[in-house]
Amino acid sequence: MVALQEQAAAVEVQQLRDMNTYLETTKDVYKEAALTPDVGLCCTTSPIWQLPGLDIPRIMQSMNYGCGSTVHPRDLVNEPNILYVGVGGGMELLQFAYFTRKPKGVIGVDIVEEMLEASRKNFKVAEQLNPWFKSDFVDLRHGDAMNLPVKDDSIDVAAQNCLFNIFRAEDLKTALQEMFRVLKPHGRLVMSDPTCEQEIPENLRNDDRLRALCLSGAIPLQDYVKMLTDVGFGTIEIRAKRPYRILDNKNYQTAENIYVESVEVCAIKDPMPEDGPCVFTGKSAIYFGQEEYFDDKKGHVLIPNQPLAVCDKTAGALGSMGRPDVFISDSTYHYDGGGCC
Repeated sequence: MVALQEQAAAVEVQQLRDMNTYLETTKDVYKEAALTPDVGLCCTTSPIWQLPGLDIPRIMQSMNYGCGSTVHPRDLVNEPNILYVGVGGGMELLQFAYFTRKPKGVIGVDIVEEMLEASRKNFKVAEQLNPWFKSDFVDLRHGDAMNLPVKDDSIDVAAQNCLFNIFRAEDLKTALQEMFRVLKPHGRLVMSDPTCEQEIPENLRNDDRLRALCLSGAIPLQDYVKMLTDVGFGTIEIRAKRPYRILDNKNYQTAENIYVESVEVCAIKDPMPEDGPCVFTGKSAIYFGQEEYFDDKKGHVLIPNQPLAVCDKTAGALGSMGRPDVFISDSTYHYDGGGCC
């Protein structure tokens, strides 16, 4: 019995060492990227927002270490309190501040002190280019995504870009729980991360540097969504899905080429419906019958030939009715509001 306990303890210690190894490697990668900007570190798949009166310093663009964008104007009405985890060079913090324009309206959290210092310097450049911007619009805090230095129920919009895919499953769960904790009811978590539908070999998943580079930690989109709903988010919006990278068998130890995509997702802290979460993947319902409208008696009214965005749950319910005059589209993985729920 003692031997078994000692063996179990040894396994636990080794697991902790492994965990610390990949997190320390991640810190080292982004410390280096803070000190020496690396344009090729990530491959952003969406264009940088061009907004009136917003001039983004070139250094911020060089340090845009993300795979998409988390800045969506429709999330940013009424001067929201914003949290951004993993500050990079400060570009998205500046974009968020464009909408809040108030002292400490945006909180930026990072565990790499060098990245925080780089952002502070970049904000001084941004002040020179943007008369409306003040560095105190952004409250930079040293902290961990798995233990956020932020009060409960205090944030309207939280965001992270190409950070959470680095975490292993248990750490990812903790980070999502932290985001859920700090969000107000109906608050939004906006994320951009790589996903992959193929099985990534264990040798790549266990490569600490590849994980830190946002390549080998990608999981299937369905698993990604389930992690969010398991934490408690009642509404999920898939806003974009784009090609990202190829892990090819000539440069990586894999038997086949692996296709990685980037997704932009919004998870909303809505109450969880009794029949499960509302997940929008870009499906629409179109009624083309002879009546003035079609009412499914469950809150969905379809006007002839006017597409209605529907969550996957509603799409399934409408499809199961067997009506020949109701068409349900496939998922486009592009949803921008105005849906059924």
